[in-house]
Amino acid sequence: MRTVLIEPEFEAWRDAARGLLEQGVGPDEVLWTEDPQEAALFAGADSGGLASVRRAIKVPPAFMDMARTAAAHTDARRWALLYRLLWRVTTDGERHLLSIATDRDVRQVQDWCKAVRRDIHKMHAFVRFRLVGVDEATGREQFMAWFEPDHRIVRLATPFFEKRFAGMDWSILTPHECAHWDGRRLQFSPGVPKGSAPDADALDDLWRTYYRNIFNPARLKISAMQSEMPKKYWKNLPEAPLIAGLIAESGVRVKGMLGTPERPAKPAPDNAYLKSLRAMNESAPPLPGEGSGETAS
Repeated sequence: MRTVLIEPEFEAWRDAARGLLEQGVGPDEVLWTEDPQEAALFAGADSGGLASVRRAIKVPPAFMDMARTAAAHTDARRWALLYRLLWRVTTDGERHLLSIATDRDVRQVQDWCKAVRRDIHKMHAFVRFRLVGVDEATGREQFMAWFEPDHRIVRLATPFFEKRFAGMDWSILTPHECAHWDGRRLQFSPGVPKGSAPDADALDDLWRTYYRNIFNPARLKISAMQSEMPKKYWKNLPEAPLIAGLIAESGVRVKGMLGTPERPAKPAPDNAYLKSLRAMNESAPPLPGEGSGETAS
């Protein structure tokens, strides 16, 4: 049995898996772990030396894409299961295994990928940046945010923020890992406790004002809202304290909206260009069948 100690990142697993495949080491001969103490406990269980002949391995791109996503899950079984899938695809002749949705291993990895993608979607939706300072040398504003994902999704989720907020310096702190953007490159550092995140600032008041104004009580569906914005995220959202009150008063607001008299239509603006467009429209010949009772066949 070979004990493989890796960092909990896809790249670490990929490099180790490539070496094991080339040496012909089967899935049942490998113990994967992220825990140095566990690795030390089983360090003497290795049997046999490294194979002297290395094999050329071709891995389908679809597998690597799937493995990269599944690797962000926090299930401790993922490294062993991914290697077993990889072995089956490259060595056991199951080249089209990923297309068999009923396979137990494939189904499990697909479930992990689904959970990771949902977590990424929630991170994109619920990260709230706070202004923490201005870089004296560059004049760029510096922002920081705290988020608590269920999985190790920082490296998969942050390219979205890199593109959307390229004009400001920012850091996203999470318990798993932190991401930092300085306008030139994206860097990562170990995770931190929530105490490292900034407290509320003036931007929170602006965001609450915006949220209060866009809240539409006529379209309120509480179950759908809580499905898209689960309560576990509320503690880190500046608008969260408003939600209960907005829901409570939604019925009164809807009645007020329904009881408001309809406003008369405003007259068309006295604009020469708009008048010319209306004149052109009125003078244009009718389309075939228009106004003649004909129907298209």
